[in-house]
Amino acid sequence: MSSLIDATAIAAAVQQGDITAQAIVEQTLQDLDQRDRALNCFTTTVAERALQRAQQVDQARQAGRSLGPLAGVPFAVKNLFDIAGTVTLAGSKINCDNSPATQDATAIARLEQAGAILVGALNMDEYAYGFVAVNHHYGATPNPHAPKRVAGGSSGGSAAAIAAQLVPLTLGSDTNGSIRVPAGLCGVYGLKPTYGRLSRAGTALFSASLDHIGPFARSVRDIALSFDAMQGKDIRDPVCTELPPMSTSATLEDGINGLKIALLGDHFEQGLQPEAASALASVTKALRISQKVVLPEAARARAAAYLITASEGSQLHLPRLKTRLMDFDPATRDRFVAGALMPQSWYLQAQRLRRWFQMQVRAVFEQVDILIAPTTPCIAPFIDQETMMIDGQPVLVRPHLGLYTQPLSFIGLPALSVPVSQAGSLPVGVQIVAAPYQEAKILQVARWLEAHQVIAPFPYAATAKAV
Repeated sequence: MSSLIDATAIAAAVQQGDITAQAIVEQTLQDLDQRDRALNCFTTTVAERALQRAQQVDQARQAGRSLGPLAGVPFAVKNLFDIAGTVTLAGSKINCDNSPATQDATAIARLEQAGAILVGALNMDEYAYGFVAVNHHYGATPNPHAPKRVAGGSSGGSAAAIAAQLVPLTLGSDTNGSIRVPAGLCGVYGLKPTYGRLSRAGTALFSASLDHIGPFARSVRDIALSFDAMQGKDIRDPVCTELPPMSTSATLEDGINGLKIALLGDHFEQGLQPEAASALASVTKALRISQKVVLPEAARARAAAYLITASEGSQLHLPRLKTRLMDFDPATRDRFVAGALMPQSWYLQAQRLRRWFQMQVRAVFEQVDILIAPTTPCIAPFIDQETMMIDGQPVLVRPHLGLYTQPLSFIGLPALSVPVSQAGSLPVGVQIVAAPYQEAKILQVARWLEAHQVIAPFPYAATAKAV
């Protein structure tokens, strides 16, 4: 069992009959019971459902039926995904009064169609509004590698569960960096696909024009397998693309010959602390990158993303802000109130900039295939840390962890945060970015870096000390 820490290995073992799905799930549930009290990744487990599903997978194999590519793989989801029969918390106290979901989110259904087995839901910042996974109602999810530091957010439980090897596959959501930031800080892989590439049906939205969903895992192949399984048009989500699904896992070994790769400069160089700069340099050197490009007005794009997020999020939650204001997490309440007071003209100006920025970046991708950028400016801050230094100036931790992720999700670009392990340092991530719908190119570059041992999940030690 100890060797089965990624989805690909588990599925192969189940398909070959080396182990049963039931044994995998039983061991996973036992690990959760014994270890998650300290890790605080999970807010809900669905043990009975998981065991029933495992039995179905095993029965299908015994009957000689074809098993899916994720057969027997346990997975968990950020608790804003609907799980049939369970209340969708979205990290909030207010949602506890809601009725249980009547059907699974589309992403859950598609992973289970591929043979995967849902085991529970994961902690997050309230209503996905944060970068630290410190939740007033459900507690902080600490970084598994340094328990006094944040796991990152808002999908902190999703990243930490992978880092601590509780499950091999999780799902999160990303509005301004909520997949990539925790993936980088926890030393795992986290993919934010192109906006609209994966269905968000059955998820609690935060900012509808910015929200994405995507997977976390410990290998590039696991990211590709899960991404492939979730693709496809969904009438329940009107923004979900009509493009036919592509098999990214089939292209992983194509290599990087012919791909034009450049480093993002200007905004993406500012504020880099030594650990992040070193990780970026190692990837740049391995890929022999000599070209640097600039995304015009990236800092202004980031500011516009803030305005759109605050406005759309506050309008979504306006009825609750009017009636249950003091039941919000204090860390999100004031930002929602500020967003509700924002002039409409600011939101419209931000959307105009968004269209202009999209056209500028489109021109960049006429010259290059892949862009490389840091994921965060630093390693994980301490849980109680309020400020950090950026270019010699103290700034608030929570908003500035998304310094390099927000300009990219602002226009829906696909991006994968890959883990760069360095001796004597905590995890830090690097983003691999491509034009819309070019996830296959991203995964080809990541697989090449993985094969050349430039990137790898940060090694987990159950006895990790706070550093």
